[in-house]
Amino acid sequence: MTPILVIANKLYSSWSLRPWILLRQLGLAFEEVLVPLHQPETAAAIRRYSPAGKVPVLVDGGVTVWDSLSIIEYAAERWPEAGIWPRDVAARALARSISAEMHSGFMGLRRACPMNLGKSFAGRDRGEQVAVDVARIEEIWADARRRFGEGGPFLFGAFTAADAMYAPVVTRLDTYGIEVGAGTRAYMDAILGCSAFGEWREAALRESWVVDADEVDEPALADHRREIGALP
Repeated sequence: MTPILVIANKLYSSWSLRPWILLRQLGLAFEEVLVPLHQPETAAAIRRYSPAGKVPVLVDGGVTVWDSLSIIEYAAERWPEAGIWPRDVAARALARSISAEMHSGFMGLRRACPMNLGKSFAGRDRGEQVAVDVARIEEIWADARRRFGEGGPFLFGAFTAADAMYAPVVTRLDTYGIEVGAGTRAYMDAILGCSAFGEWREAALRESWVVDADEVDEPALADHRREIGALP
């Protein structure tokens, strides 16, 4: 039986993108079920698949796995020859560590710059926390590329789970015009140019559903307005 991956809007759902791009880029077969967010039937539709009431969720016969990182770990066990994690022990340890750091961190960037593949905002100062997050992300990517990136354009040369975990970060840096170094930009271009991401973005741009909160450059603007006293 082919596994089913349940996701949300491709335009906005960063957590859905992570396991989807991994499975597609590595050529692993799955069926896709897309549940649009913020619709009257959304909650009930997701609950049919996910006990947590959230996406993404992978249903593989009698096995149900939810949360992006858990899905990735399950996929690594189900398809052990796919190269989901680097084969080298040290590289694999680093890949897992930086993936977990992404999973639990960078809240400044994530709050200020929600994923929206249909927008392109002008670059500007987005505050200290965003700057701190971006500096750490650039450090992570440069370190992985320097130590293990030989042989390909991705963090560990070939495309792995670590690239899938950071793919939505790439889109955020691109969408919000955040200034980065040349090495970071080269890595971003590799992600944005890979076949799986191209397929995802093409489908995202055909979607008709709109999440108003993610359609304007508002979260960071609101923070700035509070700083200057324009908002309570």
